[in-house]
Amino acid sequence: MKDKSRKQMKTRNLYSPALKLSVMLMAFCLLMSCGPKAPTPVATASPKASTAGAPAYPVKVSANGRYLVDQNNTPFLIVGDTPQGLISRLNEKEIDDFFADRQAHGFNTMGWVDVLCGGRDFITNIYATTPDGIRPFTGFLPGGTDHTYYDLSKPNEAYFQRLDHIVTLGAKHNILIFIDPIETAGWLMTLRNNGPTAANAYGQYLGNRYKKFPNVAWLNGNDFGGWRKESDDALVRAVAKGIKSADPGHIQTVEFDPPFGSSLDDVSWAAIISVNGAYIYGPTYIQVLHNYNQTPVMPVFLMEAHYELERVGRVSDYGTPPVLRREEYWAMLSGGKGQFYGNFYTWSFASGWKYYIDTPGAAQVTIWKDFFSGLPWQDLVPDQDHSVLTAGLGNYGDLQTPVSNSDYATASKTPDGGFVVAYMPTARTITVNMSSLKAPANAKWFDPANGTYTSISGQPFPNKGTQQFTPPGINHDGDSDWVLLLDASK
Repeated sequence: MKDKSRKQMKTRNLYSPALKLSVMLMAFCLLMSCGPKAPTPVATASPKASTAGAPAYPVKVSANGRYLVDQNNTPFLIVGDTPQGLISRLNEKEIDDFFADRQAHGFNTMGWVDVLCGGRDFITNIYATTPDGIRPFTGFLPGGTDHTYYDLSKPNEAYFQRLDHIVTLGAKHNILIFIDPIETAGWLMTLRNNGPTAANAYGQYLGNRYKKFPNVAWLNGNDFGGWRKESDDALVRAVAKGIKSADPGHIQTVEFDPPFGSSLDDVSWAAIISVNGAYIYGPTYIQVLHNYNQTPVMPVFLMEAHYELERVGRVSDYGTPPVLRREEYWAMLSGGKGQFYGNFYTWSFASGWKYYIDTPGAAQVTIWKDFFSGLPWQDLVPDQDHSVLTAGLGNYGDLQTPVSNSDYATASKTPDGGFVVAYMPTARTITVNMSSLKAPANAKWFDPANGTYTSISGQPFPNKGTQQFTPPGINHDGDSDWVLLLDASK
């Protein structure tokens, strides 16, 4: 049985019985046509103002091919949210407010924003309109009058001006916008009806229009299982090639189908894309490390995994704060150079989304971003041969291991031996090869639940032999995951 995507399975992770009851009552009222009630907010955290300087867009690939940089060659850590339905659900004031909130949390990327919202993910939006009724195209092909028969050669200027404004609002908040030109979950039939020549011309239209916006990148696909059928794959590639021919200055990537995958699974995309996204509903360290070892070498990032407030996966998991933390820290310590966070309410903008925006998961992204921003994250190399973390690793599992059940520890170090970072999803004693460090090291435990550090007695630890480390008990959230930071940089 094919694994259902998160878009099809809208089961939410509810943090408390009271909240669960609240959402059930809201759903009952909607079914009885009594109108939605404002749901009780999730335990929220106020956004923390970002102090990061504005990147000089557009982003590009670093000289060594492992991470993104801006035009000043400053490393760019991908800190993304996924507001896919933005253009179909929010007015411009709401979009501005949403971007401001995400900027305050430290998000620097929106990945991704669908140009066109219709079909499976937005099934009631028959004509893929904006909230005020603007259609994306002004005519139809012979044979039908729903979104699958839109004539791609007839873009509606008023609609694409709205997308212009979204990108401009992103720039106002120093945010990079990954645009999905024609997301395949809903628009593959439209491409089939239009054919490859029209698909390529549509891509050229988008490329010419958005090449003048510095804060743009492109993400093709979206649960795109059709890549295995060459005729369908060629249609989507035609759009991407059209964009690239008109806009070679903006990076592209592609997302294939779940429950796991890489942007390089389809080698025919290798000449088009610049970044390699990992898609995984299981342990992210397995998929991200696979991507990291692929050729050609590209920056790797966690494109999609479990979203907050949703249940997905063949072996399903809820998007709880501990699950999200595992995904995020595993990915960064397995060769990843950023991630897209997701939330049921902020990809779909379902009723009540404003009550579910400043969630524990979003606050954890801020903590994650601040932790790695304080390190030379771009230089971290995964400890694939376990020459750094030599004991206490836990069970490796496989791609079907539920994230919530995995206890595997991941580690990375900088090539100069200045830093070692290890993440343990459950408490245990671990053993570190201290000779992997260049000098005696200071040691701290980092609590990924609240961003605090605890110094470890006995430091500095000599950079020879082995050293055992045991975390200080449960973390701030009552869980047992911790990050070990060894700093020999000074």
